[in-house]
Amino acid sequence: MTPFARRSGTSQKFHAGAVTPARVSGASEVRFASYNIHLAIGRDGAFRPARIAEVIDEMDADVVALQEVSLGAPGFDMLAYLSKKCALSAIAGPTLMTTAGEYGNAILTRLPHSGVHRWDLSVGRHEPRGAIDAHIAHDGHTVRVIATHLGLRPGERRRQIRQLLKIIEKDNRYPTVLLGDVNEWFLWGRPLRWMHRHFERTPSPATFPAGRPVFALDRIWVEPRSALQRLAVHASPTARLASDHLPVVASFDFGPFTETAKAAAAAEQAAG
Repeated sequence: MTPFARRSGTSQKFHAGAVTPARVSGASEVRFASYNIHLAIGRDGAFRPARIAEVIDEMDADVVALQEVSLGAPGFDMLAYLSKKCALSAIAGPTLMTTAGEYGNAILTRLPHSGVHRWDLSVGRHEPRGAIDAHIAHDGHTVRVIATHLGLRPGERRRQIRQLLKIIEKDNRYPTVLLGDVNEWFLWGRPLRWMHRHFERTPSPATFPAGRPVFALDRIWVEPRSALQRLAVHASPTARLASDHLPVVASFDFGPFTETAKAAAAAEQAAG
């Protein structure tokens, strides 16, 4: 049981429009995005890092989870480039070493972060997979963010989702956002059912392929569910060209829940 109460039946407004909605004036919101950048190779076959940076700027997100990122040495350090270009701090989550250098997941954020942990989600001889687990500070509150990229095979994803849910359940002091490319093609599959059971359903607009999206591979879940204010695919002209995936963006208001979570964590610490 989480230390903050779930509020079922709360009225929320959701949008799955073509372009990320503007921030609500005066709202205490924090915006998260997930984006598989496909190594900055666009649908035209061209390597254009500047297009990825442009899409990130368009989304105006406080936290951006990235997948398929080159992490440098000896090759091009995409994460360093995007961090500098977009004026965001970077958290690297390498999963694979290639002849071109490290490769994997990353988080870009304009918010303070701490407690970073990198989980190994690899299964057998399949491509190594992982997740970045970090605490993000926003408006005096703490939010846990877990950014991941799951495997291509159903058996992999089943094991990885079970592992992620165990990781999440070990520390439920704070509101939690899980996001990334989950590679789940089967809407009726067990991994999605397990995720919906834990987090409750969130909107799942199609993000792949970017030119004419059919599959909702890129997902964002949140606990508590009622913190979600809006969720949309970002489908600007640049986004449709820059990668084979479109990014997905969600806005949250954690104010009513983080105070309760902080009080519960303080009480737990005082109890020893």
